Amino acid sequence: MTHILAIANQKGGVGKTTTALNLAASLAHSGKRVALVDMDPQGNATTGSGIDKQTLQHSSLDLLLDRADFASTVLHCKAGKYDLLPTNGTLTTAEVALLKTPMREQRLRHALLPAATNYDYILIDCPPSLSILSINALAAATGVIIPVQCEFFSLEGISALVATIEKVARMANPKLRIEGILQTMYDPRSTLTMDVEAELKNHFGQQVFQTAIPRNVRLAEAPSHGLPALTYDKHSRGAIAYRGLAGELVRRHQHKPNNPQKPKEQP
Repeated sequence: MTHILAIANQKGGVGKTTTALNLAASLAHSGKRVALVDMDPQGNATTGSGIDKQTLQHSSLDLLLDRADFASTVLHCKAGKYDLLPTNGTLTTAEVALLKTPMREQRLRHALLPAATNYDYILIDCPPSLSILSINALAAATGVIIPVQCEFFSLEGISALVATIEKVARMANPKLRIEGILQTMYDPRSTLTMDVEAELKNHFGQQVFQTAIPRNVRLAEAPSHGLPALTYDKHSRGAIAYRGLAGELVRRHQHKPNNPQKPKEQP
């Protein structure tokens, strides 16, 4: 079974791209077949994978508009050991370009279908907004990983995202569920971090990953070298944490319950 996971949160700066890059690399280095889809017009996942986004022959926009297929768009990232559907700033035109396109919310889903069985995991790096690009990602996904920075304002945006996930599940993708809540920039010495963690576990229970991603300089440095932290410094706390997250994710899927737990209520 292919697990297609959207990494989403409409709040910026919570570690979506960092999670996409490092989870992809960690899963790939553990022997899983992985593809990473860059659906953020900033193209940070593309750059962080060591790909020059200014010289792309095809991008995820071409995939959405049927100007290219998966095979002609995908690139291989040697350091991360995963495949990448790259993007660049042209993706900003998607909102207008897809305006009169039939089934515009399902374009990514249909584009991924021919290649999905070639992978164990397909991760989708979403933009920091609930736009047509994010809706395409949610319509294509089987689960959503929600990175949450351990600060008060990060909690406020979760309600809107959960409501959107539930709406997409009702209207376009009944398989969609919350895969897990991932705490990022985690500092166990901080009272605020502990308060945020308690609030998350109160509302989401076991959907909160046991693994938390710490603040770590190596995680911030690695993308500027076009490398995942696992390759840049495999002994760093950030790299170790993402390897732990990959292991936890795989174990969850090996022992997946028939009826995954839903949040008790929106925070």
